[in-house]
Amino acid sequence: MKKGGGTMHPLPEYPRPALRRDSCENLNGLWQYAITASAEHPSAWDGSILVPYSPEAEASGVGRTLQPGQWLHYHRFFAPPAGEGGRVLLHFGAVDHACAVQVNGHLVGGHRGGYWPFSFDITDQLNGTGRNSLWVAVQDPTGSGTQARGKQTLKPGGMFYPAQSGIWQTVWLERVPENYIQSLTITPDYDARTVTVKAHTSAPGGAANLWAVVRAGGVTIAEDWGSDDADRDGEVTLDIPPEHFFPWSPDTPFLYDLTVGTTQGPEEDFDTVHSYFALRKWSCVPDAHGVLRFCLNDQPILLNGLLDQGYWPKGLYTPPSDAAVERELSEVKALGFNLLRKHAKIEPQRWYYHCDKLGLVVWQDMVNGGSAYNLWFVTYLTNVLQPLLRRLPDAEPLWGLLSRGKDASREEYRRELEATVDALRCHPCIGCWVPFNEGWGQFDAAGAVQALRTRDDTRLVDEASGWYDQGGGDVHSLHNYFYPLHVRPQKRTVALSEYGGIAWPMPGHEAPGKTYGYGTAKSREELTARYKKLQLGTVLPQLKKGLSALVYTQLTDVEDEVNGLFTYDRTAIKPDANAVRSVNAALAAEFAKVTR
Repeated sequence: MKKGGGTMHPLPEYPRPALRRDSCENLNGLWQYAITASAEHPSAWDGSILVPYSPEAEASGVGRTLQPGQWLHYHRFFAPPAGEGGRVLLHFGAVDHACAVQVNGHLVGGHRGGYWPFSFDITDQLNGTGRNSLWVAVQDPTGSGTQARGKQTLKPGGMFYPAQSGIWQTVWLERVPENYIQSLTITPDYDARTVTVKAHTSAPGGAANLWAVVRAGGVTIAEDWGSDDADRDGEVTLDIPPEHFFPWSPDTPFLYDLTVGTTQGPEEDFDTVHSYFALRKWSCVPDAHGVLRFCLNDQPILLNGLLDQGYWPKGLYTPPSDAAVERELSEVKALGFNLLRKHAKIEPQRWYYHCDKLGLVVWQDMVNGGSAYNLWFVTYLTNVLQPLLRRLPDAEPLWGLLSRGKDASREEYRRELEATVDALRCHPCIGCWVPFNEGWGQFDAAGAVQALRTRDDTRLVDEASGWYDQGGGDVHSLHNYFYPLHVRPQKRTVALSEYGGIAWPMPGHEAPGKTYGYGTAKSREELTARYKKLQLGTVLPQLKKGLSALVYTQLTDVEDEVNGLFTYDRTAIKPDANAVRSVNAALAAEFAKVTR
């Protein structure tokens, strides 16, 4: 049975692979919905919506756009997960933007932030009948607020795309013990060949005695069994034996399995969760010729990838299936790419899980936000007058032009940055944090770098992708679509973090309203020829001059922006696939040659 192009029970997979439990009741599927002018319970429902697709998405079966000031209401009945005792948790992968949640008419909590997971303990609000009522009310200011929103707009076109709102990631229930593990902080140490595991629990103080087991290929290689007599520090460190030291890389993306449990009180109060980790190390080190390079596990690596904005034609932010995500990422890897820059969006956890497994490095943008985007200044004037305007000082008089003129907006960004790191640091694939892109929402770039270093010192930082660079972080980051490319060694490693963008609307696929890109091809043959000329004639010669990372724009077409390697519907690659593989092999060979 279908609705809106998707199954009636979409995305049934466990949504959080880095913190898994056996108890899970997936609540995706048909809910009632209404869009009203009031926060009050609607007097009638407008119809059914397929969760977790936004009402703006075709796959939801609704096709309506939530306007600023309106309320989007959801309702369904549910039964708690099987079992007795303990606590029942209600989890949301993400809700855009702000929501209030009631169970059986009782407010259990609210949340702000459209990209980050949250949960509520709903045990005390459940009734004894097994039939419980769940109501969620959502508001989304889209472009009228300062919150992180990425490329969403109520007036899409060009490089801005349709708004989406409401529940757009999986909703699920779990039954857990009274003192349960809320989160894990897993800190692998490549040089020491250890992994430190810290559990944060629901008990006062947030710690408990732990046991932890590490497995490699199903074989137990390290374990630490806690006891009631141990200190209640909630932390253990395990050594990885030399014979089981398998570093993670794009060529060998090895993941260790990790099981963690609590040991306090009677056995029925124990909590057990499953996770994973990898041993890998990022650094910036001179090559044999003294040129600074990105290094993975102490070896120079050419990071060669694509800009990925994560939109789907029928689901917008939400993919049609987990299989579709895995298939897309596998195709990227098969073409010879090893990097994706996740642009202006945070994906569901399973997307990063697939990158972890496949060996795709991710450069993760913070999601753009702030007041209205000053296109005339940040994009047009900056490009015309480069490099003069690109080097403007990061001072308070400029922050208003960059959409961060108010203290409240800047504080909101700081909270969003911390939430992003906390949500994603568990994924080995994350190789670099990108706090700002082309100036939008930028302020105090040095402070953002320091905040990232404090929160997570195991990744690289691209302080300001594109322009308004203040010389901090690890990356000298260039965006270049229109000018001759001249690279020279810098005090930071050089990345061409956006370029290309050759547009071609492939016949027979999603037709754009207007063709948008950075140069237009008229056929597959012309697109392939121009792609090869750009990569081999312009980019490849710059590798010996210090260029160490490449991010071509982009992975897929998105709405009017038809400069993807793949069509928006993901059914066809637009340039010749063999040519793309050949180009990537040539770039890898040249990089190996110039760094030896």
